[in-house]
Amino acid sequence: MKVLKFGGTSVGSAQRMQDVCKLITSDGKAKVVVLSAMSGTTNTLVEIADYLYKKNPEGANYVIDRLEQTYMGHIDQLYTTDEWRQQTESFLHEEFNYLRSFTKMLFTSFEEKVILAQGEIMSTNMVTNYLKEQGVKAVLLSALDMIRTDKNAEPDFNYIREKTIAQLEEHPGEEIYITQGFICRNAYGEIDNLLRGGSDYTACLIGAAIKAEEIQIWTDIDGMHNNDPRVVEGTEPVRQLYFEEAAELAYFGAKILHPTCIQPAKFAGVPVRLLNTMDPEAPGTIINNRMHRGTIKAVAAKDNIICIGIQSSRMLLAHGFLRKVFEIFETYKTSIDMIATSEVGVSVTIDKRVHLNEITAELKKYGTVTVDDNMCIICVVGDLSAQNVGFESQATEAMRQIPVRMISYGGSAHNISFVVSESDKKRALQALQECLFSYDGHVHRPS
Repeated sequence: MKVLKFGGTSVGSAQRMQDVCKLITSDGKAKVVVLSAMSGTTNTLVEIADYLYKKNPEGANYVIDRLEQTYMGHIDQLYTTDEWRQQTESFLHEEFNYLRSFTKMLFTSFEEKVILAQGEIMSTNMVTNYLKEQGVKAVLLSALDMIRTDKNAEPDFNYIREKTIAQLEEHPGEEIYITQGFICRNAYGEIDNLLRGGSDYTACLIGAAIKAEEIQIWTDIDGMHNNDPRVVEGTEPVRQLYFEEAAELAYFGAKILHPTCIQPAKFAGVPVRLLNTMDPEAPGTIINNRMHRGTIKAVAAKDNIICIGIQSSRMLLAHGFLRKVFEIFETYKTSIDMIATSEVGVSVTIDKRVHLNEITAELKKYGTVTVDDNMCIICVVGDLSAQNVGFESQATEAMRQIPVRMISYGGSAHNISFVVSESDKKRALQALQECLFSYDGHVHRPS
């Protein structure tokens, strides 16, 4: 059995929902389908919650009314029979009245999470009802009965495996099993969400739980490209990625995936395929546990980077210096992306500036601190193990005309990263494209 996930754009209108339903029923095989909220819905629910936090029920009701009108317009376009149109309309009226009920109660973060869950609940009901109208054997399974996080807000894998298998066994003989992405319950039974990776994470958790044949992530682009197509011309989809390569690309700027969400699939050995709802016949990108040796796969860029340098002659041969530096970042819950060290200095990069002033003030106790803002990490991903002589020099040669603030190589066998000014990002990506990839999308091997 396969697990298919469709994002908000893929179910963003009545026509898109109909197209998705044709796609998931085309082969007649049973599958689990994970759906996001209709595009724009979650942002609107956040707006409603914001009004309620500000104790403005009139503003919240206005946005709720506007969203309800939008959904009722979709109903008229989606269904052809009065039975299913009226049934779905009745369900949606109940949903929006439920949202209105929050304007008359104390509003906290708990209520906000309940509100945010309603987008996925509405989209999955609409699609399930449409499938049933078309005579498809479809059943709606609540993610709130299957997906749970533990006390550390991490997925409770044993619970998820047990409940998911039980839910499928309760409904034998169905063709399509529909469920919600993003939403879950926490360790205390409260409605919550997965945050990182959202619906992609749900699909990978379910796919890993049932040992799926394949997990398919359907978006509006043809898989991961070997460079940023918004910046560089002539990019091509990468047809195969090792799980670690995909995670590196996702972390360093490839927005198609969140780096965390594919971990369950990796550990379960279930391949993840990235596909395009606008071009269903395109092969997309397959992510699996196969490492293709001797190839550079892709380049990605991560914006809004801050580079912090700490220099101190006192740190020469001083044990405990790096521990003190890292403890400062840990105190302010700020993750470090890259690090470079010398005998008298250390440079690190971060992507959150919330506690930048406090961090730099603490670091000044140990040395001279410099801060470079508006930086960008350029990451080259592939088989960059030490055995591949010349691969790292090929990447650095491509950057010969670009001012480089930092280089990171050796921390992983899968990437070499450069920190450059955001103003040099486009030139850097274009230079790497020209140097690393030939016209057919394959890497030029060092001569």
